[in-house]
Amino acid sequence: MKQFKNRTIVWLRNDLRIHNNEALLQAIATADEVLPIYCIDPRMFAETRWGFKRTGYFRAKFLLESLQDLRFRLRDMGGDLIVRSGKPEEIIFGLARYHEVRSVYVQEEVCTEEQAAEDTMIAALASIDRHLEFFWGSTLLHIDDLPFPIEDLPAVFSDFRKATEGKSGPRKSPATPKHFKLIPDIPPGDIPSLEDLGFEERPREKKAVFPFMGGETNALLRLKSYLWEDDLLKTYKETRNGLLGADYSTKLSPWLALGCISPTTIYEEIKKYEERVVKNKSTYWLVFELLWRDYFRFIAFKEGRKIFQRGGIKGKRNKSSTDQQLFEKWKNGETGVPFIDANMRELNATGFMSNRGRQNVASFLINDLKLDWRMGAAWFESMLIDYDPASNYGNWNYIAGIGIDPREGRYFNPVKQAKRYDPNGDYVKYWLPQLTRVPTKFVHSPHELTPSEQQYLGWMLDRDYYSPIV
Repeated sequence: MKQFKNRTIVWLRNDLRIHNNEALLQAIATADEVLPIYCIDPRMFAETRWGFKRTGYFRAKFLLESLQDLRFRLRDMGGDLIVRSGKPEEIIFGLARYHEVRSVYVQEEVCTEEQAAEDTMIAALASIDRHLEFFWGSTLLHIDDLPFPIEDLPAVFSDFRKATEGKSGPRKSPATPKHFKLIPDIPPGDIPSLEDLGFEERPREKKAVFPFMGGETNALLRLKSYLWEDDLLKTYKETRNGLLGADYSTKLSPWLALGCISPTTIYEEIKKYEERVVKNKSTYWLVFELLWRDYFRFIAFKEGRKIFQRGGIKGKRNKSSTDQQLFEKWKNGETGVPFIDANMRELNATGFMSNRGRQNVASFLINDLKLDWRMGAAWFESMLIDYDPASNYGNWNYIAGIGIDPREGRYFNPVKQAKRYDPNGDYVKYWLPQLTRVPTKFVHSPHELTPSEQQYLGWMLDRDYYSPIV
């Protein structure tokens, strides 16, 4: 068999970091020359069946910022980030063949599209006696450390949590090297601009409550400020259902989604905080949320295509519509239901929405508008800067009653929710200074507003929280 040079390509996807990136760190430790590469896959920017791009402006912007930050960090180590546009299965195969690399390292993904690309890569590399080597790094718990095989993953989260809490726990983060050598004579390539990807540059939304910027550097800064400088972790459980402001939640999810920070790094910092400051329900709850994220990823790994199909994991065919006009009203925040519209306006203006808001707008699309849940999931995929397929589609399955929830579905009454989580109308007033109409009954829903709910909406009108358009 032909002996290849001691060179390794690291195929970067949703692991745009140096710290605790096992694929990258193992390549640096074992190879003489390393080639970290990210491919701008045109399939990410294709149009959905619903008529909009799979990756919208905010996601694209956050991605490009993350790539630029990673390039700077790798250059500080003597290397570089190679960027190419095209299908990675084709580009990386060509580089592996031409430069006679020994192997290609990659962080293993859990969803079907990414796995299909991996399978294509495996077959192509095998044709030239190279191989694709996988590393696990997207979850807090390593898949090999679970106390059960993935096919025996518990059907509900509480059973998963009970089976894993107090067991081996996360693996310790490896040390980060200071230097590595790049495979020579390979042009790094330009990181495309937003215009190159078909977007017009926008001024930053002045009403945005948090200045999200992609990259590992900003992820680590946010972790530091939230835990240590502003000391916000100790009240996380009490504030996590907030709607307005920068600090009701950690806001780490966009960086987690692209792998600019690993869940293990966050976990280790929480443990330091518990040792030095306080250990309480809030510190536990943030780990609890990381376990929920793990669970959705393991569910996606186990269930495959089911989470993307209309019937979901349960294979339940609910009656639903694909009425484009209703969908446009929901998408644009023009349903006439203030709490729903305010959340959608925030999403469309910033690429972010609170977890409380996501539950409500998803429930409204599914239960009140009776629309196909996949329409809403696709819009979230396009817009959310913290989109990742397992959490997004897993949560939509959950709300639709076709996923891991042992109940038939989750209904959120948006007026009751607003009364509880936005009692003074501050959030709605911030994002929705004008109201097109006050409903007495939700569109296409059997749910009538109770007298107290109508009174609440009227009270907000009287308080000038809304100015109806005549």
